[in-house]
Amino acid sequence: RADGIPTYNFAVVVDDWDMQISHVFRGDEHINNTPWQINIFNALGAPLPQFGHCPVILGDDGQKLSKRRGAVSVTAYEEGGYLPEAMLNYLARLGWSHGDEELFTRDQLVSWFDGTHLNKSPAQWDPAKLLWVNAQYIKQADNARLAGLVAVQLAKQGVELTTDAIESHLPQVCALLKDRCDTTVALATWAAKFYAELQIDAVEQAQHVTDAVKPAIAMLQEKLAVVAWDKASIGATIKEVLGATGLKMPQLAMPVRVLVMGTAQTPSLDAVLELSGREKVIARLAKA
Repeated sequence: RADGIPTYNFAVVVDDWDMQISHVFRGDEHINNTPWQINIFNALGAPLPQFGHCPVILGDDGQKLSKRRGAVSVTAYEEGGYLPEAMLNYLARLGWSHGDEELFTRDQLVSWFDGTHLNKSPAQWDPAKLLWVNAQYIKQADNARLAGLVAVQLAKQGVELTTDAIESHLPQVCALLKDRCDTTVALATWAAKFYAELQIDAVEQAQHVTDAVKPAIAMLQEKLAVVAWDKASIGATIKEVLGATGLKMPQLAMPVRVLVMGTAQTPSLDAVLELSGREKVIARLAKA
């Protein structure tokens, strides 16, 4: 150019030559640039890469994604609780496939990808599919690793844990909850119920913690105060209260869940109570 700055096509060729690029894969919007660049490669006597052009990625509204439209930073996904391996898996599968494989490791991707099986039609960014992929990776993730990620999210929610809690207790909480969470943010929101002051929805409490079930809750509270604190003993105690009161499991379990976890839907009740700790369970049941 007149100001001495090299043009785009010349700069791209020199850059690729300098980095010894062997294959160029890019959006099909660059097809018009390719003949220019091939001529420049030839004029410079530089080795010619192989060129491949892929359809552009569309947003969930069917419009082309770009840095000016629909762009989301990588750090935003990290802060949103997405795992890097899930992002890699989803991005690799976007516009490329290996049979019907939906989930694969980095090593499998490197082994399988050879430039074939690229889609000829534009791929569409699907936030729901990305969330599903992330959920699968969270289920498979090491609990200690999840605990470290969840502790960061908990701190953002104002819940600060000790190192001992992060290393010993939080991994057990993550193991219990991770099957029902699709991001580490969601996992932290669930985990917070074990550590923070509990806010019980008044409607849920009125619906489940009725006068008819309060005597059973009081009986359970009394028995849990002295029983051995492990999952098997807690489960046996719950069954003992059910036998003494004639209640069915949901009639007792749902109000106990509301009081202890703030919601009527939780993982296995005996596991939840065990991880909540005797002191906290007794205190929360006393609010019936």
